[in-house]
Amino acid sequence: MYSKTMTTTYTDACWDKILLLKQELSAVNAVLIGAGAGLSTSAGFTYTGKRFEQYFKDFIEKYGFHDMYSGGFYPFETLEEHWAYWSRYIYINRYLDAPRPVYQTLLKLVQDKDYFVLTTNVDHCFQKASFEKQRLFYTQGDYGLWQCSRPCHQKTYDNQVAVKRMLKEQTDRKIPSDLVPRCPVCGAPMSMNLRADDTFVEDEGWHTAAARYKDFIHRHQGQHILFLELGVGGNTPGIIKYPFWKMTNQNPNAVYACINLAEAYAPREIRHQSICLSGDIGNILHQLSQ
Repeated sequence: MYSKTMTTTYTDACWDKILLLKQELSAVNAVLIGAGAGLSTSAGFTYTGKRFEQYFKDFIEKYGFHDMYSGGFYPFETLEEHWAYWSRYIYINRYLDAPRPVYQTLLKLVQDKDYFVLTTNVDHCFQKASFEKQRLFYTQGDYGLWQCSRPCHQKTYDNQVAVKRMLKEQTDRKIPSDLVPRCPVCGAPMSMNLRADDTFVEDEGWHTAAARYKDFIHRHQGQHILFLELGVGGNTPGIIKYPFWKMTNQNPNAVYACINLAEAYAPREIRHQSICLSGDIGNILHQLSQ
């Protein structure tokens, strides 16, 4: 499952950091995980290449898409074609398991700690790996939820049954017209519950998770806590990265750890409290679990 080449080419300095992080994971009172897209990429949820070509060959041939994201923003002429594309997108990224057990390895590392997860990922990988639901805050939505596109009310709807039916019944890149999802309140087309603009619905579950996150932070103020940032890029640093830096700077007992394929970094003010590791997240977590 894991690359031996990757794990055997660590420098001595990198091995020292892995050992230091392993010690901190054992010693801390709590772990706050901040997870970005890089974590799911390490788990095999890639949006280009063979995986994209396997599921979207017909769309690639017609429109020349180079990745799933491109198709997700494409202005299809009909809702029938839009939802044919999105039903495949949702199914493989929300209802299929990730190819590599990276999330399961992460759970083994933190399951005996008081942990909480703050994530911008929308693929549900944490819950599929058996992380406790009450310890999760999906800030940016969920591929498994729809909302009114207007939106006329602040509620979301599970889409699993509808998506699987769309997947089964679509032909020629289109779903049957009677499967196009519409708001049960106003009749407007449904849209994905993904934060893209000010129409994003923060439903009751979202606010409950936000309150639990706030409570977790409050309970561990001043304690020996590990802020574990995994695969967070620069697109939305204000959600995970900047708050983690700020909370570390405010707490002399805190440790900030960043694992990223190419962007493992900590600002000067907290470097003495930081452990930054560049490399494949899955491989590094695997080493930490040994």
